[in-house]
Amino acid sequence: MPEKSKSSVVKKLRATAQASAYQKQWFFDLKQQVENGAEFAYLNADVPMEIFRAMDIPFVVNQWWAAICGAKQMSTKYYELLRQAGYRDDLCSYCATAFAESLDPDDRKTDVQGKPLGPWGGLPQPTLAVTRLTCDCQAKIFELFARQHGATFYAMENTVARKVPLDWFDEIEDNWESFYDTDRLDLAVEELKQMIRFLETKTGKMFDINRLAEVMELVNEQELWYKKTRDLIAQCAPVPVTVVDTINAVMQAQWQRGTRWAADHARGLYEEIKALADSGEAAVPNEKYRLMWLGRGIWHDFAFYQRFEQKYGAVFMWSMYLAMGADAYIRHNVQEDPLRALAARYIGLEDFLHMPPWNSRWYLQQAKQNRIDGVVYMVPENCMQAVEGSYFIKKTLEDAGIPVLIFKADPVDARKWNAQSMTELVEDFIENRIINKAGEQK
Repeated sequence: MPEKSKSSVVKKLRATAQASAYQKQWFFDLKQQVENGAEFAYLNADVPMEIFRAMDIPFVVNQWWAAICGAKQMSTKYYELLRQAGYRDDLCSYCATAFAESLDPDDRKTDVQGKPLGPWGGLPQPTLAVTRLTCDCQAKIFELFARQHGATFYAMENTVARKVPLDWFDEIEDNWESFYDTDRLDLAVEELKQMIRFLETKTGKMFDINRLAEVMELVNEQELWYKKTRDLIAQCAPVPVTVVDTINAVMQAQWQRGTRWAADHARGLYEEIKALADSGEAAVPNEKYRLMWLGRGIWHDFAFYQRFEQKYGAVFMWSMYLAMGADAYIRHNVQEDPLRALAARYIGLEDFLHMPPWNSRWYLQQAKQNRIDGVVYMVPENCMQAVEGSYFIKKTLEDAGIPVLIFKADPVDARKWNAQSMTELVEDFIENRIINKAGEQK
């Protein structure tokens, strides 16, 4: 068994607690809707959820639910069920967690004290399971998940870029039409129309293009607040918050994007951090080194990010969660063609995150903007998508003089995590790569 951490995570922002409380109540309300007969969709993160939001179809996002299961320390049980069922022990945890949960006969039961045995009482029975064909195994896992729940499986096509704008983050908000091949956008729009027809037939609900435009504008509003927040933190020295707060506050609200609550929450997050910055608040009073976290969050051990603050003054102050919200989602000119703007939001997500030089150039730009001293890069050992050209990312950053530590771990499967050895690995990186480099430059 992996060694358990003896420390606990410390969250400081009201916005973080508010997001967690809202998301939990929303989930319980959703479960009630499903129990009352509502259609319920389980979506991968790169599925255009704005369509479901506009059509008022309840949904849960795969990556969020996997993170919840990891945070609730359920992965050991779930992955043992997968092994017992004869499946490989190295399936992608983000994609396979919900399928593994579906094998648990006790998931929706309670113990003798009435405490739910599954995370938050377990996932409701979905009637739809929707993913994109971005990975060879992802669609099959979703298909198995759908079969286990008696849900309808629906897959969307994925296309690959033929041209690579290196600094996409500078112009894509307004000039997204010129960043993609016209036929790629055309196909994506037709894919959206096809899914809308499917959902109308399946659920009996009608799609309203004007409602989609409203949802899209709310998403833009939310992400613009994230951009202001991201840029504010980058300017501060010392920083007023760390990734422990921003990841939790942003990720949970991102799954509510397209709602008035999410846009207002993003504004509240900015205003709270701005007030801390204006008062000179320091998340780590002895801040010496600014760290960038690349990869998914370590959901089963969030305290990991805070173990280097007191000893080294090393603060994890950047993650993709806030930064992607700032740069990847905003699409202006929505009213002209909401479906095309939505297509332009989604067809590039895999490029931005998983394809160099799209991702490597962006990471370098962000490292420079945030004055990063070192990068800690977690590459999941069981997800081909998340390998994402790690060689080229590391080379791009180190060629610019920014040291990078790459290690393999699993964001939700705690069986493969040893807190002590991982902490020692990062400590060695700080002492021998970052501190030594800083000393040499003096």
